[in-house]
Order: sequence, then structure tokens, then C-alpha cells
Amino acid sequence: MHIVWYGQSCFKITLQPQKRSKQWASLVIDPFSESIGLKLPKIEADVLLVTHEHEDHGNRSAIGKDPFIIDGPGEYEIKDIFIYGVQSFHDKKLGEERGLNTIYTITVEDMRICHMGDFGQEELTSKQLEDIGDVDILMIPVGGKYTIDAKGATKIIAQIEPRVVIPMHYSIPELKIELDDLSAFLKAVGEKKVDAVEKFSVAKKNFSGEEMSIVSLIPQAKKISKK
Repeated sequence: MHIVWYGQSCFKITLQPQKRSKQWASLVIDPFSESIGLKLPKIEADVLLVTHEHEDHGNRSAIGKDPFIIDGPGEYEIKDIFIYGVQSFHDKKLGEERGLNTIYTITVEDMRICHMGDFGQEELTSKQLEDIGDVDILMIPVGGKYTIDAKGATKIIAQIEPRVVIPMHYSIPELKIELDDLSAFLKAVGEKKVDAVEKFSVAKKNFSGEEMSIVSLIPQAKKISKK
């Protein structure tokens, strides 16, 4: 499995061929619009997940290959990828401020990934935790303002207890949305520095021990050319 981050909450996950397929499969989550100051390169995917319809998450037109689109809670299976959408709130007031958000768990290659989308609750409910289950890789917002911040993220991480945490939805160069930067989150989890990588490649056999690790990814979005 290879994971690439483009900025905000947008990831592409490339999966090895499964038992019933001899082809690699790809999955994209939350493609954004150029209005946020970032530009996606040409991306194709077999499956597209949209956590909610805001401009920095729901730009379906950015993804080629006519993907199978999932944009809400429920159970799905496509190309040996098992996906479960869990309803949550974008804010602390039961969606009154910013509406609903879908948390997705993706089970493939004997691993479970959880993408939190624009999660804004103070904590997960017992039902949400049950639906999410055991998580190997957690993608979680840490930039605050419109989602949980660094402190809030540490609380959710403690609830889920993943093996790997990939922070997302924080301030990066060119982004027009005001968010906290990654340093606040690293400080909150007691990490002085984490070396960023362009791609995270992982297999189930790579997981060992009980210690959680933080993976920082370099955003692969393009700069918007100025005329």
C-alpha cells in the first residue's frame, strides 16, 4: 500500500492486486478546489470518497477514470476494498454550525485505515468508536478553526489508539485557509521533529510493537501559476 497526501484532507491510496483482481486499485479521498490556493495534479482513481461537500473536500471533477463515488454513511465493497462510512459532526454543536461529516474506515491488505474528514466533535461517541473499530492508520485533522485542533486531535487519538497517525488539514504554503501549522500538533504529542516523506509505503508485516508512530507527508499539490 502506498499513501500520498496532496494537502488539506486529500489522499491517494494505491493498493496491491487482491485475490480476485490482478490489477492495482486506487482510492482518492476529499479532492479540493483550486479556490483554496492549491492545485491537484491529474489524478485517476477507481474509488472516490467524499466526507462532505465543502470546496476543500468535494471537488469530484478533479478525479479522472470515472471512479465509483461514495459520499455518505453506509457499507460498501468494491475491488476487494471494504469501506464503512460513519456519520459525525463538523462542529461541537451537533452540526448546527457546519453540518455533517462522514468518517471512513477502509479495510484492505489486512489493514484498516480511518480518515476522519473534517471532524469537529469534542470526542467520539461509544457508537462511533464501535463502528470505527481497531485502526492501523489514522488520518486526522489537526489545524483547528474548522475542525479539531492539536489538543482535540490528541484526545481522539487516545480514544482510537491507532498504530500510525498521519496528520492532515493544517497550514501549508499557498493554502488560503487559515489553520494552525503542524508544529502545534507535534508539540501536543511530544514530538520535537518528524522527518516528512513524499510517500508512505506500508504492509501489515511492517507493524510491530505497541508504540504509536507519527508519519508526516509532504503535500504533492501543485502551485497555481500566476498570469
